[in-house]
Amino acid sequence: MYSIGELSRETGVKVPTIRFYEDKGLLPEPERTSGNQRRYDDAALRCLQFIRHTRDLGLPLADIEALLTLEGARGEDLNRAHDIAERQLSDLRDRIARLGRLEKELARITKACDGKHDHVCAVLHAFGDHGTCEESH
Repeated sequence: MYSIGELSRETGVKVPTIRFYEDKGLLPEPERTSGNQRRYDDAALRCLQFIRHTRDLGLPLADIEALLTLEGARGEDLNRAHDIAERQLSDLRDRIARLGRLEKELARITKACDGKHDHVCAVLHAFGDHGTCEESH
């Protein structure tokens, strides 16, 4: 059995986050000691490790909850797990493409600056014709 602090150390999930997952129903309600301290079993540890891993992969809580409900499912019910993974992969690829475009744009902007600041800042100028936040007088 694990205390909440031990569970936190084992999984790298902060104590308030563990409580949050309990409140959301993602983690089963833990047993309590006579002093009302939470006690978690190995199943709770594995569940929290699963949640942590899926969060690291960027899955939203609704998808994690759906995956948790599929534990023990068979046949076509498992299509939902595949659909969630496919959607997450597609979203990730979209984000990577967007980040690639941002990287190219920032590389272009930083190349516009020669590092000397005795003239108009090329970086500020490259961000667009919108200028900065200063009011013109």
